[in-house]
Amino acid sequence: MKDTFNTSLADSQATTVQPIAPEKFDRVRYAEYAAQLDERCKAFWQADEGVLVYRRMRVKEVFAEDCRDREKSLAWQLGALEQSMRFEADVPNFLEPWYGLGTVAAAYGFDYRWEPGLAPAVDGKFGSTAELVAAPYKAVAETPIGRHTLEMVEYFLDKTKGEVPMSYCDVQSPLNTLSNIIDSNQFYLDFYLDPDSMTAAMERTADLLIDFTEAQRRLIGSALVKPGHGFASSRMFDGLGMSDDSVTMLSPDLYFPMAVPAMKRAGDAFGGTVFHSCGNWSDKKEEIARIEGLRMADGAFSLATDPGANPTEGYAEAFAGSGAVLNARIVGTPDLVCEKVKSLWTKGMKLIVVTYCETPEEQAEVYRRIHEICR
Repeated sequence: MKDTFNTSLADSQATTVQPIAPEKFDRVRYAEYAAQLDERCKAFWQADEGVLVYRRMRVKEVFAEDCRDREKSLAWQLGALEQSMRFEADVPNFLEPWYGLGTVAAAYGFDYRWEPGLAPAVDGKFGSTAELVAAPYKAVAETPIGRHTLEMVEYFLDKTKGEVPMSYCDVQSPLNTLSNIIDSNQFYLDFYLDPDSMTAAMERTADLLIDFTEAQRRLIGSALVKPGHGFASSRMFDGLGMSDDSVTMLSPDLYFPMAVPAMKRAGDAFGGTVFHSCGNWSDKKEEIARIEGLRMADGAFSLATDPGANPTEGYAEAFAGSGAVLNARIVGTPDLVCEKVKSLWTKGMKLIVVTYCETPEEQAEVYRRIHEICR
């Protein structure tokens, strides 16, 4: 059960698929398939404990320069949806109008920098949190990135007739957004030196995030699945998924009183907070599980998924009985995945196991074994 990160891969969580043009995709068949799985999702969401298996179909091209091209992005994603039906799972895959890290950062005047073959990066920094607070800003929907994202949503809806499940675009928490556009040498000092500016920046960024998410919600309508982006998502789930990776850079005495309230306010506007961080956030797991209104938390639990993955120890105790779902991403062999699940599972848990099995046969084995473990 070797568990190591493969540095030769462009994306350890990606699956190779063939793109499918919208006119060649059987959207009615996929809508019926998704509706069947949504019934399992509904029962799980309403229960006090249980397990679901989600075979995520992440496509590396959509997480690189092709996220910029709506035609290519949709074709890649439709290819992934088609292939996903071959893998035994409880949660359907969905479309994502993704446009890279930094969507809300655009409100502060930052555009993307595009390097060949790569995902976009936010271009530019404020010198301090106070400088950001004093700077002009505008609604995300009025920026080139915001308009592009909404146009991509409209294009996806038009080509699929609104019959294929779709999430919000990838959004970052207020903390993540600010940490990407304020010089790091000053940003983390400002938690101590200028807490008033930090609080103001967090609250303003939460407002911008809420406004743009509401614009997406109105557009997507009945096709919307939640919490969105990198989480197992369903029409039957609730909450707003946010990447909060900078959590690993802050001590609990700074993170919970100064960063969590803005993230929670954004989440509450859409049914509850849904948390994600890459890397190892195990030192804060108990406090995260107790965030009021938390609906789901996501983490990596094998080194093959993330070279800084979380240890499994203590997560069952932290999340059992909390009502929040643990969304556990585990790249690895069937034996490795199942050993991790044994450690993560206990009575009172609500667990979604996110797998990346290479073949339908391997996925069927893992699916069966996970449900046996979590009976």
